[in-house]
Amino acid sequence: MKKSHPLRRVVLAGAATVSGIVLLLSLKPSSDPGSAQAAGAGAAAQEAAQGGAGAAVSGAITGDASQTQYGAVQVRVTVSNGKITKAETVQAPKGGQSDQITADAVPKLNQAALTAQSADIDAVSGATFTSEGYKKSLQSAIDKMKASAGASQGAAGAAPVSGTFDGDAAQTQYGAVQVRITVSNNQITKAETVQAPKGGQSDQITADAVPKLNQAVVTKQSPDIDAVSGATYTSTGYKQSLQSAIDKANASAGAQGSGAQEGSKAPEAPKAPEASKTPEGSGNVQAGGTFTGEAVQTEYGTVQVRITVSGGKITKAETVQAPKGGQSDQITANAVPKLNQAAVAAGSADIDAVSGATYTSGGYKESLQSALDQAGG
Repeated sequence: MKKSHPLRRVVLAGAATVSGIVLLLSLKPSSDPGSAQAAGAGAAAQEAAQGGAGAAVSGAITGDASQTQYGAVQVRVTVSNGKITKAETVQAPKGGQSDQITADAVPKLNQAALTAQSADIDAVSGATFTSEGYKKSLQSAIDKMKASAGASQGAAGAAPVSGTFDGDAAQTQYGAVQVRITVSNNQITKAETVQAPKGGQSDQITADAVPKLNQAVVTKQSPDIDAVSGATYTSTGYKQSLQSAIDKANASAGAQGSGAQEGSKAPEAPKAPEASKTPEGSGNVQAGGTFTGEAVQTEYGTVQVRITVSGGKITKAETVQAPKGGQSDQITANAVPKLNQAAVAAGSADIDAVSGATYTSGGYKESLQSALDQAGG
């Protein structure tokens, strides 16, 4: 299981909100968010509008960040009555020649998304990697838009949302930022950072900025908070991860309206007693869908694992992030396939470290356990 008037932000409304939560941003796991589905991709906005008994989707929806060879690409769309009215990039490759390529390609891709109303758009010449990443993130945003339309059918009678929701880790120039929010009866009661830049001057900046950002979230009850002076990168990453956490909280509201258990992070989980977190290695995976573990920082880089679960079993394990550069490329290429295979075979995070890849293995197992926690295993 990332964002204000025309760009309407998702807010976890208080108890006085009309009949619970109005689902503007809903998260739905997608088995392949990068593929433009042949049936319906060209009419995604219309499908979203029709998904919920005449209720049309409106709001700002942020797609998942798509990693490319030159950096992450992440797209946000603004939707009004089921139609994409604006497309923009939250993240795009930067530095060196990437700056020029991004400056040329992104406006064209944004315009194409607006015209096509789908992720079925042409790549920009000379920006193949950026274009592919853009399309994947755009498809993810459209998936969420369609999920929101379907979930809105049950929103009127949804029970108030409560629980703890971890946003996706947002990569910044100085390190990853990840936010966790605690929600009680639709109110954000606590915001905290799971990850923040550290080392050297970053320690001082983080120590100053993070408490202010956390307080601002609780005060404003939205991701529409001001950046902390002197901590622009950390503030931006914080807001992206916060938006992702709010997306997941809203998705939980949609799941309740559809009969899922309170606090579930998997809108499509079967109707069964709420799955509790079990000890590492239990192999008791109960939910179905795609679950991305938390990004784990290691001495040589970040490791993040995504698992696909079907029928209570891990059917696929893959790495979203892994150490790279220099000798890390060879170690990653050797270790990751073995770790992925071991995860599927064991059905748990109780797997052996790969020889020569101790740090990567440790990070992999930690992120895998995080994904299993989300799946209820």
